[in-house]
Amino acid sequence: MNPAAVTQELLTAAELETRLRAVGEERYHHRHPFHQLMHEGSLGRGQLQAWALNRYYYQSIIPIKDAIILSRSDDSAFRRAWRRRIVDHDGDGTRPGGIEKWITLAQATGLDRERVMSTREILPAVRYAVDAYLHLVSRRSFLEAVASSLTEMFSRDLISLRVDRLRQHYPWLSDGLTYFDARLTQAPEDAKFALAWVTRRAGTRAEQELAIAALRAKCDILWAQLDSLYFSYVAPGWPPLGAFVPQLETMTL
Repeated sequence: MNPAAVTQELLTAAELETRLRAVGEERYHHRHPFHQLMHEGSLGRGQLQAWALNRYYYQSIIPIKDAIILSRSDDSAFRRAWRRRIVDHDGDGTRPGGIEKWITLAQATGLDRERVMSTREILPAVRYAVDAYLHLVSRRSFLEAVASSLTEMFSRDLISLRVDRLRQHYPWLSDGLTYFDARLTQAPEDAKFALAWVTRRAGTRAEQELAIAALRAKCDILWAQLDSLYFSYVAPGWPPLGAFVPQLETMTL
């Protein structure tokens, strides 16, 4: 955080939102070369398998992350609103949640369910990045923990583009895309609540800057996961020992 922020004038809610959205425009992972290749139809089946398998680890910790945030709140209204996120990803026992739907997507790439859920073959850098997210929401201020979730402000446009391009370039994935259908409505609703909460609770310029920095850190965590995928499965194509290695015949479509 910039020390000068302590003495700077408080941003209005609209100005704070503008600053937060600027972080997404600059740093959100829609700009990453791995996503660019995906949307161009340039990835092979093996590379998509690597993406689905590694991304599963991130998906699997989302309800854990949200449970940590929920447990840190002494506001029952906040907890009632936030707990919906856990159900969205874990399911309610009768309907599948986001984690189960992501496993379906991974299976559509040709991966075995147990192989994905074991997380044995995920990239070390992906594990470190995802674990860093749990550390952020556990150890940094409650305001920063909530603000880090605001990447959802940017996800709807990426999801819309991704679903369109995946169906266009990888039609064999179509049966596995139900995860994204739900997120088209869930993510904007979650982001609306979190944004209103952050802009209301960041009561000093220093706290506003902490919220902006937390969102920047979350963007870095998402970007780092894709850096690892690109290095391991695109160029130079060096997955570390123990990590997932696609079959040669699946590296190209």
